[in-house]
Amino acid sequence: MGSHGFELETRQNPKKMNRRPRKDDDRIIGWHPILEALDAGKELARVLLQRDAKDDRTRLLMKELRDRRIPVQRVPRERLDRITKKNHQGIIAFSSPVAFVDLEELVQQGFESGKRVFLVVLDGVTDVGNLGAIARSAECFGATGMVIQDHHAAPVNEDAVKTSSGSLLRLPVSRVPDVAKALAYLGKCGLERIGLSEKAELNLTECAASDAACLVLGDEEHGISTASWAQCDVHATIGMRGNTGSLNVSVAAGIGLHHLLS
Repeated sequence: MGSHGFELETRQNPKKMNRRPRKDDDRIIGWHPILEALDAGKELARVLLQRDAKDDRTRLLMKELRDRRIPVQRVPRERLDRITKKNHQGIIAFSSPVAFVDLEELVQQGFESGKRVFLVVLDGVTDVGNLGAIARSAECFGATGMVIQDHHAAPVNEDAVKTSSGSLLRLPVSRVPDVAKALAYLGKCGLERIGLSEKAELNLTECAASDAACLVLGDEEHGISTASWAQCDVHATIGMRGNTGSLNVSVAAGIGLHHLLS
């Protein structure tokens, strides 16, 4: 278990992960269609690129994808061949059902709304089911947005939207390359940063969020990273009486949101 994280519930058999057949309509196959999608401003959840592709076209695309904060995964050609029998030309993208917003815009929208500004920041949550469940709780309790990492994190796909009961279509989401730097920025904007971990000593019941705050959550394996933990103004834990050492991260999120936003 990570040093600053609640248990991450995995609903999938690890041997079967990434092997579920995808809907054809969320795939964009081949160079030309993908470049057209980017030119049209279409949101992409992620891009799979053949591992040994190293030409100028690839380097230019990689730069554009980094600039747009779109996750890229280098994979062997066999992986692409398993996804589609079409001529993929060494590249496949997956469209995103969610339109992401810049972090600066997310904060600005919150303050301009005249409502209490409250964000949920996920540092390393990798399970799609947990992502959706957290988004559902966040939207239900009145959070104004969610911040997620653009790599090594659960993809915002149709499964996540379904698990969230559509909340991900209503809750503004920002995708950032570095959660610790995002937290530093949120601190400069005046948001109180509350990190939730079973390793903290302050009980959550003793905490009261300010009018502008965010709740930071990590996962089982890595927890909240050391850099992100250092950015938090408050380190809180959920008091438990049983013998089980930790809560599922989505359950912890629900408890934290209920306490801080009710």
